[in-house]
Amino acid sequence: MKLGIVGLPNVGKSTLFNAITKAGAEAANYPFCTIEPNVGVVTVPDERVKTLSEIYQSKKTIYTTIEFCDIAGLVKGASKGEGLGNKFLGHIREVEAIVHVVRCFEDGNVVHVDGKIDPVSDIEVINMELILSDMEVLERRIQKTAKNLKGDKSLQKELDLLKRVAEFIGGGTSARAMDLDEEEAEFVKSLNLLSYKPVIYAANVSEEDAAGEDNEYVRAVREYAEKEGSQVVVICARVEAELSELEDDEREMFLEELGISQSGLEKLIHSSYALLDLISFLTTGEDETRAWTIRRGTKAPQAAGKIHTDFEKGFIRAETISYDKLMEAGGKVSAAKEHGWLRSEGKEYVVQDGDICHFLFNV
Repeated sequence: MKLGIVGLPNVGKSTLFNAITKAGAEAANYPFCTIEPNVGVVTVPDERVKTLSEIYQSKKTIYTTIEFCDIAGLVKGASKGEGLGNKFLGHIREVEAIVHVVRCFEDGNVVHVDGKIDPVSDIEVINMELILSDMEVLERRIQKTAKNLKGDKSLQKELDLLKRVAEFIGGGTSARAMDLDEEEAEFVKSLNLLSYKPVIYAANVSEEDAAGEDNEYVRAVREYAEKEGSQVVVICARVEAELSELEDDEREMFLEELGISQSGLEKLIHSSYALLDLISFLTTGEDETRAWTIRRGTKAPQAAGKIHTDFEKGFIRAETISYDKLMEAGGKVSAAKEHGWLRSEGKEYVVQDGDICHFLFNV
């Protein structure tokens, strides 16, 4: 999973990126200090993996990961080449979802590119650049489809939908806010429109606001996000920067002192899993305990294929038990069997979050 961190210059993108990836991207109080997108790979914390690894004394413990890509600050006119322009729009095209960092704090020492704090205006500046870029993509596709329609009348439905999307975003609203049925959504997704990519708005607040109630800026962001079905995570990039320097036990104490239940990274991970409809299943044994990320609704053979294509090709069945049931059985498969909690599932079984799977196959 690859998430792109975007935002106007000086909203705290690189500070947040450094904190959550410890990758050391340059963070400075001036626009465009990030020119090439910095990429950092983050381990997804999962207590289930740790516990299973201890029970089975696994030689290897492998957590699933998320790739964060810090994309430079966009400015008004990016779709026409302003700032560092289309190069950044190209970087956004490569990610599965966008983490849009929005400034929700006052600080006279950190300049704002527009000279004022207005998170909704900031969001709209970037969203409009994505929409303008999408309009160009749609115009080209509409022309091509209209031309091909002369020889293939079945393309009429596609052309109608393309025109509908163009009209919708032409009104200044992101494509992700459109009401589409399943088939239409699948087609629009295939167009790889920037304004259709799922978004998490990361409301970057001051340390004072990190543990309290939403400030007026955060409330405005939530209201905006609700209209397009996006998620909002409240973070404090400065707190995240301090957390990144601490050991695990110190980190927990620090969060407790501040009255914060979860780090910004944990919030972002949970939100991105929910946003992209992802879950994790587990494999465990003496050699290795590992978490595997799949889309919710994935059937057993396709889940097996995540491990190896042969597992999917020659799939016979999946021996499965939920993590919670194994824990209820004291971590012992024999006890779980006695309770009838160890199941044998076939090709139509939909894998659930926390399933521990052993796949049987024959190629």
